[in-house]
Amino acid sequence: MTSKLIASSLRQQLAKSAHQFHRQLLSTAAAAAVPAPAEPQHHGDSTGIMMKGVKISGRPLYLDVQATSPVDPRVLDAMLPYYMSRFGNPHSRTHMYGWESDLAVENARAQVASLVGASPKEIVFTSGATESNNISIKGVMHFYKDKKKHVITTQTEHKCVLDSCRHLQQEGFDITYLPVGSDGIIDLEKLRSAIRPDTGLVSVMAVNNEIGVVQPVEEIGKICKEFNVPFHTDAAQALGKIPLDVEKWNVSLMSLSGHKIYGPKGVGALYLRRRPRIRVEPQMNGGGQERGIRSGTVPTPLVVGFGAACELAMKEMEYDDKRISALQERLLNGIREKLDGVVVNGSMERRYAGNLNLSFAYVEGESLLMGLKEVAVSSGSACTSASLEPSYVLRALGVDEDMAHTSIRFGIGRFTTEAEIDRAIDLTVHQVQKLREMSPLYEMVKEGINIKDIQWAQH
Repeated sequence: MTSKLIASSLRQQLAKSAHQFHRQLLSTAAAAAVPAPAEPQHHGDSTGIMMKGVKISGRPLYLDVQATSPVDPRVLDAMLPYYMSRFGNPHSRTHMYGWESDLAVENARAQVASLVGASPKEIVFTSGATESNNISIKGVMHFYKDKKKHVITTQTEHKCVLDSCRHLQQEGFDITYLPVGSDGIIDLEKLRSAIRPDTGLVSVMAVNNEIGVVQPVEEIGKICKEFNVPFHTDAAQALGKIPLDVEKWNVSLMSLSGHKIYGPKGVGALYLRRRPRIRVEPQMNGGGQERGIRSGTVPTPLVVGFGAACELAMKEMEYDDKRISALQERLLNGIREKLDGVVVNGSMERRYAGNLNLSFAYVEGESLLMGLKEVAVSSGSACTSASLEPSYVLRALGVDEDMAHTSIRFGIGRFTTEAEIDRAIDLTVHQVQKLREMSPLYEMVKEGINIKDIQWAQH
């Protein structure tokens, strides 16, 4: 009863706050797609929001779902009781507060396991996919270090996988970084030939975070099984978006994340196969929670939210996929109808539809991003004040440096609407056309000059 009263009071306060600030744009589809006047700033007569030196009319529409996703309201509803009345430590064994929290954690463990076709006993909760990747790569190689000294991964992995491998290199392990084709997919024969008697782990991500390509994970699993080599996959971008099956894929370890599937930040999981058993050296010492693999108090509200997000994903994955595929097609066709020189980075056949990475010829990427301040998107480039280096993922694909500089990643999710997509098309087309009007290179191309044949003089 107390819980309901507190929750009701909280909702009233949130509704009151929302009413007070109703004039500010929200990052929902309808609000973001139809600009409305925001609360005026204190200085002068200007209106809008000023943040980090950038002024916009309201909150931008959100198309960066690969970075993070909003928490589904149904997930938040599941979490709230464990912040308020059911706040017990799940490791407290002597009273009801601990028992009910422990029950909630185990229920969430079963929900996560169900989505990937695993046993709940094979799921270890962590702080996120980065920690799961570190436990998988360092933990396996440290445990088997007397016999195994070699790891195989790809050049397009997430940075935490590549950095974990570099850390092992400094400890004396050998790492093979497999190249990818121009479509972002690895060559299975190169993988097969790279395996050695002392290979201790193969780590290949399921869905790439930057270009959205889906690796042939099932075929990789078969090769690893043939050579009896443990197989790890970073499935943070795949969970809840494409069907996952640990048995079909023959994975030994799998990294999962909560905030990429409309769950809370700060929670993830590691799938750890029991038969045949894979062993890891813990990367954190403490009270021995999570079978001693990941010590530390399990955060019940976050875990409950992660479990609820997985259950929703299982029910709605097919519907979400159809809807997101239609929105991706609408976005790509809408841009290509009005612009030439638009290239999709990565395979179009083996791709998760919610990730569309585009390069725009004869446009400078940083200028394009700054011009798209009303759309929350990310670039494939790592921008620094001194230099602008193209993405290592696009470099691995063999994308020309000038095209790699202009890449923009559009992320489409469960709450994206047609109105947002149409607005994103208009803003992108307008900005690209504006920048091309200022580009002498684009003028030369229009006149039929092949700019790659030009010998530029240095003065």
